[in-house]
Amino acid sequence: METKKEFFLECYKLGIIKFGRFTLKSGIESPFYVDLRPLASDPKILKKLANYLLDMLPLDNFDLICGVPYAALPMATAMSLESYLPLIIKRKEAKQYGTKKMLEGIFTKGQNCLLVEDVITSGTSLLETIPEIENEGISVSDIVVVLDRQQGGKEILESKGFRVHTLFTISEVCEMLKEEGHLTDDEVERINDFLSGNVVRFEEEKRLSYEEKLEICDHTVAQKLLQIALEKKSNLIVSADVTTTKELLELAEKVGPHIVALKTHIDILLDFDADQTILPLKDLAQKYNFLIMEDRKFADIGNTQELQFAYGTYKISNWADLVTAQVIAGYESLDCFRNVGVVAIIGMSSHGNLTDQNYRDEATKIALSHPNVFGGVSQNKIPNELLLFTPGVNLAHTGDGKGQQYNTPEHAFTKLESDFIIVGRGIYKADDAEQSALTYKIAGWNAYEASL
Repeated sequence: METKKEFFLECYKLGIIKFGRFTLKSGIESPFYVDLRPLASDPKILKKLANYLLDMLPLDNFDLICGVPYAALPMATAMSLESYLPLIIKRKEAKQYGTKKMLEGIFTKGQNCLLVEDVITSGTSLLETIPEIENEGISVSDIVVVLDRQQGGKEILESKGFRVHTLFTISEVCEMLKEEGHLTDDEVERINDFLSGNVVRFEEEKRLSYEEKLEICDHTVAQKLLQIALEKKSNLIVSADVTTTKELLELAEKVGPHIVALKTHIDILLDFDADQTILPLKDLAQKYNFLIMEDRKFADIGNTQELQFAYGTYKISNWADLVTAQVIAGYESLDCFRNVGVVAIIGMSSHGNLTDQNYRDEATKIALSHPNVFGGVSQNKIPNELLLFTPGVNLAHTGDGKGQQYNTPEHAFTKLESDFIIVGRGIYKADDAEQSALTYKIAGWNAYEASL
């Protein structure tokens, strides 16, 4: 017969508990996070869970069963099916139409209801739910909980006269996970400190220097970019958003000594010519030791991107050292970028953009795993294995009236832990682009050194 420990380990495989550093709704930082909702997606486990919970209870005491919305609803439903106790559903908010009920189902005043909760922390959600059930003339005497986080909620409820039955405590599950090698002694000690009310000290991830990044970045373009940064004491990339070849080459000549890369939008040039535009630009890149970054933001299926990259008017594959690409088309869409480095667009700087946390998380996973990708464009921190490129850097403004949100070099390096700043209008629109580039180069390098 399956033991309680074996059952928990089966549940654990679904990812119901994560260990690390998490900010709770209360603002407190916790060394673990519990989410039991995945259990509802495994019918076999949900059925077993229902029976484990029912086995702890004197079922003859109850007329009804109710789950605290939302995570406990499937658990209460499964328990109802196993026990034949009628289910009632408590809404999280009243309907704004019809009967405007808070409680749905068939019940009568005077009945006793068993309340089901997935996780108990402070007991707040239960203390909010119970009066709304009791307002309907139904009594609540017992509460059954899958996991007690041992942060006082159970004791508060018991002090108010409720009987609280818990299947697992966080201390129990940590001990089981330690026995199975899923947790170290140090991790268990940190969790126990947290449960004892002590402030948990998390080890901060250290911001890496360019020398340290050189040791972990294995892409040749990443290594070359970092080497240039160290040689020139610069982390500046200038965005050349100009519309003629003459302007492009003049800008490259002025800013070349101060930059690690020149970012082009080659398709906005009105007079593009491979011989007249690209060959002189490559000569300047060699003369001043900077890379050419084509900000094409490729965003199509792999086959189309390959054609855009290697064929057509611009033949980007012939001259760009690195390119930018969206990851919205998935991992395989990036396979076509051979012989260049790819900077993935993980988050954008424009107001109202749609790169939310979920998108950024998924985009980061692709960026970390694809061999062609060595960096990311983002307004948030990204893993140390990737180089972070922060656009929208400007010393003088906060926005452009068209949705662009600007950052200062200090914010980019201290708060975002950026590796390279991208400056556009602050340089190419300046009266003296060369002097402006020097100013940004110094400001960027000072901000980087101060952030270490």
